[in-house]
Amino acid sequence: MAIQALATPLHGLIELRSAAFTDGRGSFHNVFRREDYAPWWGERPVHQINISCTKRVGAIRGLHTQLGPTPEAKLVRCLRGRVFDVAVDLREDSPSRGRWHALELSPQDGNAWLIPEGCLHGFQVLEPGSQLLYVHSAPYRPEDQVGVVWNDPYLAIGWPLPAVDLSRRDEQLPRLAALCPPLHWL
Repeated sequence: MAIQALATPLHGLIELRSAAFTDGRGSFHNVFRREDYAPWWGERPVHQINISCTKRVGAIRGLHTQLGPTPEAKLVRCLRGRVFDVAVDLREDSPSRGRWHALELSPQDGNAWLIPEGCLHGFQVLEPGSQLLYVHSAPYRPEDQVGVVWNDPYLAIGWPLPAVDLSRRDEQLPRLAALCPPLHWL
């Protein structure tokens, strides 16, 4: 399988593109094979694979990550629909710390991205019933979960649609300044 890797403005955040095999019966898309993804996934283990489905256009999930003793990297791919997917760099030693980058994920584009440890992730649904696949490098530990509110004024993420259907948890997440004091990147 040929995979095209595209750098993004965030250090270590890579967009990965691959094509599905199609014929008269339909299509087949290999979404993760360790040997094909090794140049980017490296030796990270695969601890869990999740699928989320979000019904309503404009719904936002995030911004979340897992830090502490079990930081996680994520490979995120859209299986159905279309999403505006966002990563925010929180890594102290990163040249892109405090910056965000967004990418539209869709099955038609055959793209995914690797979100490294120390980066927040969130998305907004652009088509009803959008479904995401996540490959996680660490086991889920609720005590290590952190997040930043979707509309943090410092980040000023350019969400394409008005926000709807936010979870209570996501509405109450702190601002970036509360999560990462002091803000050395300001």
